[in-house]
Amino acid sequence: MTAFIIGQMTIENRDWMEAYFAEIPDVVARHQGSFSVRGGNPTRMEGEATLPDAAFVIRFPDRAHAEAFWGCDDFQRLAKLRRSGSSLDAILVDGTQ
Repeated sequence: MTAFIIGQMTIENRDWMEAYFAEIPDVVARHQGSFSVRGGNPTRMEGEATLPDAAFVIRFPDRAHAEAFWGCDDFQRLAKLRRSGSSLDAILVDGTQ
């Protein structure tokens, strides 16, 4: 079953972004993932949660690929860089496409 990592990011500074976004698409692709959504300018449709600065959805063939991506050394290195200037809430969900 297809799996999706869904994330919401709050950006505190942009120092990390150029290096991160130069590499993250290749790391995702190496795990057979692809970005379904990657963007900013969120608009509240319902609820009262704080809006993030950016959101993303990454599609993987299954949970095993998503978990392998999240745990791989290359992603963990990039995640450390990202944490230097942002905070992230992310979940893994099963879905269809």
